[in-house]
Formats: sequence, C-alpha cells, structure tokens
Amino acid sequence: MAVRREARYNLNPEKSSKRSNKSCIENCWELWRLLLLLLTDPRKLSSITTLFILAEIVVNILIIEKVSYTEIDWRAYMQEVAGFLNGTMDYSKLRGDTGPLVYPAGFVYIFSGFYYVTSHGVHIKTAQYIYVAIYAFTLTLVFKIYARTKKVPPYVLILMCCTSYRIHSIFVLRLFNDPIAMLLLYASVNAFLDNRWYLGSVLYSLAVSVKMNILLFAPALLVAYLCILGLSKTLIQLSICAFIQLILGLPFLLENPIAYIKGAFNLGRIFEFKWTVNWRFLSEEVFVHPYFHHSLLFLHVLMLLYCLRIWIVYMESYTKLKDVEKSLKSQVPKKEKLDMSIVSQLFVYPLFLANFIGIMFSRSLHYQFYVWYYHTLPYIAWCTEYKTVFKLTILGMIELCWNTYPSTVFSSAALHICHIILLYGALKTKSDSTVEK
Repeated sequence: MAVRREARYNLNPEKSSKRSNKSCIENCWELWRLLLLLLTDPRKLSSITTLFILAEIVVNILIIEKVSYTEIDWRAYMQEVAGFLNGTMDYSKLRGDTGPLVYPAGFVYIFSGFYYVTSHGVHIKTAQYIYVAIYAFTLTLVFKIYARTKKVPPYVLILMCCTSYRIHSIFVLRLFNDPIAMLLLYASVNAFLDNRWYLGSVLYSLAVSVKMNILLFAPALLVAYLCILGLSKTLIQLSICAFIQLILGLPFLLENPIAYIKGAFNLGRIFEFKWTVNWRFLSEEVFVHPYFHHSLLFLHVLMLLYCLRIWIVYMESYTKLKDVEKSLKSQVPKKEKLDMSIVSQLFVYPLFLANFIGIMFSRSLHYQFYVWYYHTLPYIAWCTEYKTVFKLTILGMIELCWNTYPSTVFSSAALHICHIILLYGALKTKSDSTVEK
C-alpha cells in the first residue's frame, strides 16, 4: 500500500515540472504587464511617484558628495541680504559681486533665512541639502499636477523630470533663486486645481516676490480669474496679489519707493550677450538694440492675443465641467471615482502655454532659466498630435541645446526651431484634441 501511494505521488514528474514552469512564465509575464502598465498608463502615475522622488533624493545627494560646487550667484545673494540684515532698507544700496539687487522683497526674506542657516552663507553644503528638499518638493508638486491631468505617460516624466544634467546643476550645484520661485508657482497651481483660490493667489504672489519670471503665467491666470470667478471676485484675487507685494516690500517702499520699484521690478533690464542661450545666432549689435526688444514684446503680445480666444473657451468649459462635477458627486456612490482629468487639463494648458510663449519671445535666456519651463515641456509636447518618437526627439533636442556651453549659433537656432514646432503643434490641435476626450 505504501509503495502504491509513493508511486501515485511520483506519477508524471515531467508534467508537474511543466506546470511549474508554465506558472512561472505566467507570473513573469503578468509582472511585465504590470510594470508596462505603470510606465505607460498616465492614470498610474501616482502609484510610482514616491519611489522616483526617493530615488531622486539619493541621486542629488550623490551629486553633492561627488561633484564640485560651482560659485555663480550664491555669494552675491548673501552679500545682498547681508546689507538688508545690517539695516539697509534703500534698495539702491543693496549690492553684491554681480551688481545691484534686482529681485523683489520675497527673495530678500527667503535668502536672509538661508544666510543664518548657512552661517552667513559659508556652509555651502548645508544650502545644497536644503536645495535637495526644494527639488523633492518641486517634483512632488509637478507630479501631482500631471497625476491630475492624466495626459502624459509616466515613463516620459521619469525620463524628463529625473535625468536632466542642467536641472540638477541649477538646483544643487548652482543654488539659484529660480527653483524657489517655481516651487511656489507649482504650489499655487495645485491650490487653484483644488479650488482654493485665496491660497493660490497668495502662493502665486509669493512666487512673483522671489522672481518676476512668474508673471509670464499672468495672462492665462487673469483669463482664469475672469472666466471662472467673475469680475468682482477677480478684483478680490488681484487685490490679494497686490497686498502681498505691498506688505513684503513695505520696509523698502517706506525708505525709498522709487529705488525699490525700479530695482525689484525693472522691466527694462539689459542682458549681456555673452550669457544668452537663445539669441547666439544674432550679432551683439542686434541683440542689444532697443528695436529688437520692442519687436519681441510686440510678437509676444500678438501671440497672447491669438491665444486669448482659445483660453477663454477652455476656462469657460472648465467652469461648466466643475459644475457638472459638483452635481455628480452627490449622485455617484462614494466608492466610485469620477475621472475628471479633463477639468484639470482645461486649466493647466493655458497656464503652461502662456509661460512657454513668454519664454519663446524672451529677450535673453540664461542657463538657470531652463527651470522656468522644464517641468512643463512634457505636457506641452503631449498637447500636440506628433508621434511619440518625434515628441521625445524634440524634448531631447531642447535638453541638448540647454546643455551646450557656451551656446552656439547651432544650439540657439535649434532651440528656437524646437520651440516653434512645439507651439505650432499645441496650437494646431486647439480645443479639438489638446485635451483628451
């Protein structure tokens, strides 16, 4: 009897082995399908963001420890805020090695904090680790926006947002103020998407108080205010933005208002030709000529006017869908989730495109300015109907142009060509296919 049981249990060992192998293959295939889904399905982005943000923190720490810090503006920042901390409230007297202070008051307060934390700016590595945190928070906010819109595949965001040499350098090897302004900007966009308009306006104004490039988003934001909130509430939001600027700048306005306004909000500032990334193919005489600047401003305004009608349609649709969302929430069971990513897309597209247009017609782009639109580029690319390979090629070319130092005739011309291709593709689709249906 025992022999028969043993024989029965050992019956067809080859068949048992085949079943085991088949089961193993099926498990591997299922794992591969799951991984592929996580990397290609925009709806799965929130499932993997934490992992990649942690990986990015490790990468940034390795960069700090292995790559030498490069001094560009940090010392000048510390010299400028040191004057403020020593009691100087006249903006015309706040200077550093690179020249006079040219940023609004929010910059002064934030970097005064850095001044104390880093022992008067001496402990550079402490500042670098602070910027690692800024980088991680920025990625968190950016990924949150993309997770809402459900438009861009996760693998694109991982390739774009986590692999740029220039962006890592801007954050942890150069310590510019631009990343802080963009951190506050992305925080404000998330607040607006959460329908927290007062908080969004406060954060947006704080971002402007660090660096004025944030005003490039202003045309689309104004359209959003008017179309979504109406005129009276728009005036309230604009008053909040103005009040923040007034409170932050008050000590300097009381001392020398003209010096503060002229220094912090100088729209006529002249850039040096040697640092330009986007206009290297021009002669220096053309670059510094006032007519060239006026022409760029004219083209910028013209393009914004062209986009105005599209943005109004988007924001009006946003308002209608928000109302639909509110009405459906009371009817749909709590366990079921409404996919309202189209609502977020309608709001994000005008903001990101307004900023992109402003950068296209900028009088000059310096290397640290890349962070102004870097994290929005995948969204703009995926608002076009180009093939995926072509989109990735354009994004790769833009990255290559920004990593060419010093800039060349070819790199600056190629950057403009890529910008034009992206803008054309994004505008061509308009409301028909820019937003996923």
